[in-house]
Amino acid sequence: MRTGFPIATPGQAVGLLGGSFDPAHEGHVAITRAALARFGLDRVWWLVSPGNPLKPRGPAPLADRIARAEALMRHPRVIVTGLEAALGTRYTADTLARLTALYPGVRFVWLMGSDNLASFHRWENWRGIAARVPIGVLARPGSRLPARFAPAARALAPYRLPDAQCSSLGRQDAPALCLIDLPLNPASSSAIRARGLWSR
Repeated sequence: MRTGFPIATPGQAVGLLGGSFDPAHEGHVAITRAALARFGLDRVWWLVSPGNPLKPRGPAPLADRIARAEALMRHPRVIVTGLEAALGTRYTADTLARLTALYPGVRFVWLMGSDNLASFHRWENWRGIAARVPIGVLARPGSRLPARFAPAARALAPYRLPDAQCSSLGRQDAPALCLIDLPLNPASSSAIRARGLWSR
C-alpha cells in the first residue's frame, strides 16, 4: 500500500484529485486524463482518503481502495497515494496546508468533478482552499448546471478563467477557477456498489 510521500520538485504543477474512491472507476480515470491534457499539469496525485467527513458511513479499507485504484489508473504521470493517512489530516483544507508546507515551490491544483463543486460550500474552510490553490472542475453527469450556479461557483465567479487560459491553470496564482466540459462518463461509485460489484 502506498501511503508515503511522492516526489515533486519546485516549479512542477501537480493536480490533486481527492476522494474516497470507494471504488475507483472509469469516471475518475476520464477526469484525470482530461485534467492532465487541459490544465497544463505535470503530474496528478490521487489522494485516497481515510474517510469522507460529509458521508455518514465509512468506506472500504484503505488498502483495498488503493489497490483497486492502482489497478485501474495506469498512467506514467499519475500516482495513487494514501497520503492523507500519512499526514493524519481529515479535511482538504488541512491537507493542502500541510502539502504546501512540505513541498515549497510546487504548484498544486485542486481537481474535482462538477458534482463536488455543487456542494463545495459545505466543505470545511472551502474559502481557504480556494485562496490557497487554483481549482480545476471537470464535468460529471447530472451536475453541470447545478455546479455552475452553486454558492461556491457564484462566490468564485470573479476568479473564473476563460477557457483559453485553462491550459495554464497549473501556473496561475490562487484564487483561480476553471470549469471545463468533457464527454460525460456515467460511472459512479454508488452505482457500482448498488450492483454488488464492490463491498465495504
